[in-house]
Amino acid sequence: MTIFGLTTGINAGSIIENVEAQVHRGAVQEFLSTLPEKALNLGVRILLAAVFFFIGVRVIKLLRRIVRKSMERTGAELGVTQFVDSFVKATLYVILVMGLASSFGLDAASVVAVLGSAGVAIGLAIQGSLSNLAGGVLILALKPFRVGDYIRESHSGHEGTVTEIQIFYTKLLTPDNQTIILPNGNLANNSLVNITAQEVRRMDITVGISYNADLKKAKEILLRTLEEDEDVLKDRDMLVFVSELASSSVEIGVRCWFKQEDFWKGKWRVTENCKLNLDENGIEISYHQLDVHVDGRIDCSESGGAKASAKP
Repeated sequence: MTIFGLTTGINAGSIIENVEAQVHRGAVQEFLSTLPEKALNLGVRILLAAVFFFIGVRVIKLLRRIVRKSMERTGAELGVTQFVDSFVKATLYVILVMGLASSFGLDAASVVAVLGSAGVAIGLAIQGSLSNLAGGVLILALKPFRVGDYIRESHSGHEGTVTEIQIFYTKLLTPDNQTIILPNGNLANNSLVNITAQEVRRMDITVGISYNADLKKAKEILLRTLEEDEDVLKDRDMLVFVSELASSSVEIGVRCWFKQEDFWKGKWRVTENCKLNLDENGIEISYHQLDVHVDGRIDCSESGGAKASAKP
């Protein structure tokens, strides 16, 4: 019986192995037989997703154009229009990607639930972006600057003309045609200088003349230089004054006002004309100099030797 039982056990084990092998071969054959159909279905779904993504991109561009046109008709500022446009773009692209992902079996509700449960970790991970978003909202609400203003950020020292105010960043264009991208959070939390906020700007330059020069004549020449310049605002103060009695020169301050668009060209032109007019009238523009006085002494001793000493 034991032998019979052992034999029976062996036969039973062989039968089970044969059945499992047949089932395995059947599953493989079934998978191989259905593989072309599955691959075709996956290819069709990918193709449809690509088509819908292309259509979605075109629809997003159309909606953004409609939003921009609507805001322009209502007279919204350019910075507000750019900010809203970037916000709408980001939101619509997230919706489009989530919609395409759901077509591949991704449950959007599950994703939202996971994001909600991991909200603290996600908040810590994107706190910089959230700070920039809040900074952009503050910039648009408080309006410390607008598109087209020339600003200088005090923390980093970057400066330039504001070209775009986006959802997270603000773009500046420097005078030498470089683009600077600053986070909105930094601009909202640090001090900055809006150089072009006012219509006019004061110019200050300093001219140093020699102590031997005619001071009154020099002041008259510099004041006439301001009066003859076509871009100097004549309804504003034009001042020429002694600002300092320096070690090597008499420092004369020259002050006037320009419109913002005329400031730099006007400053360069007035500075050059001050030099030329002073030269024409024989007024010497001083430079740093040092006078050295030597006191020579000769000491004759009884031995007939001589010793010279110099004292500065």
